[in-house]
Amino acid sequence: MVTTPFHANRPMLVILDFGSQYSELIARRVRELQVYSEVLSYRTPIAEIRERNPQGIILSGGPNSVYDRHAPHSDPALWDLGIPVLGVCYGMQLMAQQLAGGLVEPALKREYGRASLRVDNSTDLLKDVADGTTMWMSHGDAVTRLPKGFVKLAHTENSPCAAMADHERHFYGVQFHPEVVHSVGGMALLINFVRNICRCEPTWTPESFIEESIADVRAQVGTKRVLLALSGGVDSSTLAFLLHRAIGDQLTCMFIDQGFMRKEEPERLVKLFRDQFHIPVVHVQATERFLERIKDVSDPEEKRKRIGHEFIQVFEEESSRLGPFDYLAQGTLYPDVIESSGENIDPATGERVAVRIKSHHNVGGLPKNLRFKLVEPLRRLFKDEVRKVGRVLGLPEEIVNRHPFPGPGLAIRILGAVDYEKLTILRDADMIVRQEINASGLYHSLWQAFAVLLPVKTVGVMGDQRTYAYPVILRLVTSEDGMTADWARMPYELLERIATRIVNEVTGINRVALDITSKPPGTIEWE
Repeated sequence: MVTTPFHANRPMLVILDFGSQYSELIARRVRELQVYSEVLSYRTPIAEIRERNPQGIILSGGPNSVYDRHAPHSDPALWDLGIPVLGVCYGMQLMAQQLAGGLVEPALKREYGRASLRVDNSTDLLKDVADGTTMWMSHGDAVTRLPKGFVKLAHTENSPCAAMADHERHFYGVQFHPEVVHSVGGMALLINFVRNICRCEPTWTPESFIEESIADVRAQVGTKRVLLALSGGVDSSTLAFLLHRAIGDQLTCMFIDQGFMRKEEPERLVKLFRDQFHIPVVHVQATERFLERIKDVSDPEEKRKRIGHEFIQVFEEESSRLGPFDYLAQGTLYPDVIESSGENIDPATGERVAVRIKSHHNVGGLPKNLRFKLVEPLRRLFKDEVRKVGRVLGLPEEIVNRHPFPGPGLAIRILGAVDYEKLTILRDADMIVRQEINASGLYHSLWQAFAVLLPVKTVGVMGDQRTYAYPVILRLVTSEDGMTADWARMPYELLERIATRIVNEVTGINRVALDITSKPPGTIEWE
């Protein structure tokens, strides 16, 4: 499926993905400069790129060598578009290989990690990038001869040419990754390229997105009814606020309460939407159904599968009862629309396949006979952009900054079989964790903070008597995007307060432990 250009008259950049793990990060960095950007496959036809009318193109890095048999190459017509191009790592090497006179060879010394960038020419691309600044390297090849018309801009100890430029054609290449946080002068370089070289005006703002999205939704929906499955997370909540502003009471929000949410969350969610913001919400209380569906089920994948199937059944029943609806609103985000390519191999050619547009993206396998048309106004946004839009729409901070919470909820934070007793125990323990983290002022410094209930019992001593009760594990992690994570170094006094309160206040728990595993090798959730 090919996406249509999104407001093609706005300033925008295209990122061509060659299999880099950082392609989405490049797009996010460009958007931080309030310039819209899209990630496309390196195989995107030139006609489609022209249709988007970009003011510049960035070629991503990638795991290949340009001289590999099946190395990904862009259409050489790219160089005739007459717009600025920035090649990053593999993108620089491809530029050198495809343009006349350039040569790429295996480097005498591979270069990974931090490197000191020595600036030889600080004009244009490297303006305000300090000589000796740290940049992040990750390459085994090197440009050993510059293409015709290029000059060297910078070098490092192991890279004779770490940056190059053809100022006349506005072609630039850098051997390092300016998009990663380890590259100290990376944002200054991107500002130079995006704002000064490509001359993109900062028009990509939450306010402009809201205004345009409201117009688009009204044009798409007309006077028809729209159904939204509300979870209470930032994505579905932001979508609810946006749609309610666009179409008012044509929107119906359905909140299916499986019984696996945290303590007091269902009540707060319904009260917030119905009473404070007057957004129609149908509260479907289905705890009994879901608990019966996973009764005695210990396997985590089977739990997820059964919960997902039951959700679909309840959703189908309730949508038929409340309907008819013509449209289903879905909180699809930009990372859901694009897929990274690093591990995708074309079986016919052996090529690493770059970004693939998902043509099947729908709500968790909802039955085809529901026959909804999709409304997906957030599909162009990254998660951090959703939060910004939510704030402008007036979404409360408790939702905007809510830690990620899995769809199956506490059912996958209880290892083994789930029942009322274990849910009550974990809810009470989890509430104490959140209360103490909030009271300490550290909530926003963490990606997630929660408790996990183990399916075993341990011996303890309370009031001179032996106890035989459950242990809980504290999982406190820091992360930027959830792809990797590290265990949070919390003050001992805070950990002590949490453990003391849980053991003293939660009946059924007599031991608290701390998970100090990073991701990888572990995962953030336990199931």
